[in-house]
Amino acid sequence: MTTTDAASRRLRCALFVDFDNVYIGLQRLDPTAAEAFATHPGHWLSGLESGTDDDGDFTRRFLVRACYLNPSVFSQFRPNFTRAGFSVVDCPSLTQQGKSSADINLVLDAVDALAAPTFYDEFVIVSADADFTPLAHRFRAADRRVTIITASPAASAYRAVADTVITADALTELVLPTTAERLAEAVAAVPVPVVEQTATASATGTGRSAGGEGSTPGGAGTGRRRAGVEEGAPPRSRGIGGGPARALVLRQVRTADRPLNGGSLAQAAQKAEPALASTNWDGAGSFFPWLATAVPEVAASAGFVWDPARFSEADLPGAGGVDLPPLQRQVVEVTEIPNLPTERYRALLTALADDVAAHPFDRPETARRVRDACQAAGEAIGKASVNTVIAGVLYAGLDLAARPDARTIAQTWADNVLGLCRGARMDLTAQDVAAIRTWVGGGLLDR
Repeated sequence: MTTTDAASRRLRCALFVDFDNVYIGLQRLDPTAAEAFATHPGHWLSGLESGTDDDGDFTRRFLVRACYLNPSVFSQFRPNFTRAGFSVVDCPSLTQQGKSSADINLVLDAVDALAAPTFYDEFVIVSADADFTPLAHRFRAADRRVTIITASPAASAYRAVADTVITADALTELVLPTTAERLAEAVAAVPVPVVEQTATASATGTGRSAGGEGSTPGGAGTGRRRAGVEEGAPPRSRGIGGGPARALVLRQVRTADRPLNGGSLAQAAQKAEPALASTNWDGAGSFFPWLATAVPEVAASAGFVWDPARFSEADLPGAGGVDLPPLQRQVVEVTEIPNLPTERYRALLTALADDVAAHPFDRPETARRVRDACQAAGEAIGKASVNTVIAGVLYAGLDLAARPDARTIAQTWADNVLGLCRGARMDLTAQDVAAIRTWVGGGLLDR
C-alpha cells in the first residue's frame, strides 16, 4: 500500500539533519556554502520539495523536520532552523573525546517515525556518516524510499543502499542562491523609473515593448540564435516533447553526479510522457535527435547525456581511463576516485599547483581552469575528475589558498585515497600502500 497519489505524486517525508557532520563537511569544501546551509535552511529545504525518479516528477511534503546539533559549538544556528519549522534536538558532547549524542538521537527518532501510524513514503538522511547504513537498510526493508544527502565523501556501502544520493557538489549548488536569484534581489533593490510611451510608439510598435524591435533578449528581432534556439528564450520542441519529458531530463541531468546513460534516460522520458512513443519522439525519430531539439541545454555523445556546465566528454566512462592493474582497479571500484593512469594524475596535480600559485583559489573557477589546462596539454581529464581531487585534498585539510606545491598536493591526495581505502575495509599491505601512493601521487612522491 502506498499513500502517494498517482496523479500528484506527493511524497510524505521525514527529514533528519546531522548538523555537525554536514556543516563541518561543507566548511572544508566551501565555507560560503556552509554558512548558507546553517543560516538559511528554508532556502535549501524549498529546493528539496521537488524531485524526479524513474516514475517521473514528484513533490515532497516534509511532515518531520528534525535537526540534531551540538549546542555548545553551534548554538548560534539553532534559531535559524527553528524559524524554518525544524524541531531542533540539542546533542551536547557526552564523552571526553567531544563526540555528541546526535547519532543515537537521530536513529531513535527515525525508528520511531518508521513505526508511527503515519506512513512516510521517504526518509531523508542529511549526513555522510556511514554509521547510518543499518538505519538506511531498515528503511529499505520497510519498502520506503531512502535519500541520502552528503557534504563529504561517504562510504560506497552507505550510498548503495539509497534510492537517491545528493552529493556534496549538488548540495553546495542547492544551498547557495542561484545567479538568477541574486540578480532578482539586486534588481528588486533598484528603483525602476516609469517611462511613458507615446500613443504613436505603442500603436506602431517602434517603442521598446515586449517582442518589438530592440526588446529584451528573446524578443523578436534581437534574440541571437544558438543551436536553433533564441538566446534568452525557452528551448522549443515540436509540440509534445516540451512538457514532462523535458522537465524530467533537465532535472535528472542537472542533479546527476556523472554523465547519464542515454538508454535509461530515454525510458524515463517516455514513462513521464507516454505520447512520445506514439509520435515517434515528436517526429524526431529517436531519443537523441529529440533531445537536441527539445532539451538543447544538455550535451550528448557516445550514448551518454550530461550537463555541459559540469562535465565534458572527458568525463564519460572510460574516456580518460586505462586498464589498471587489479589493485588499482579495486581502489577505483571501491572509492570511486578518477580512473586515471599515473601520468594523468601527475598532469592534474601539477596543473592544480600551477593554478593556485597563479590565481586566488576559487573552487569552481579553479576546477575549470585546471580542466582546461589539462586538456590543452592533450590529457583527457574531465572536470569531474578535477573536482574529485580538489574536494579530496580540501576534506583532508589542505588549504589551497596557501598555494601548496605539487608534491604537497600529491601527498595530501594520496593520504585521502588511502583513508578512503581503509574506510572501505580494504586490507592493504605495505607494498599496496606504496603502489597506491606512486599511482595517485602521479609519481611526484617518488622523487
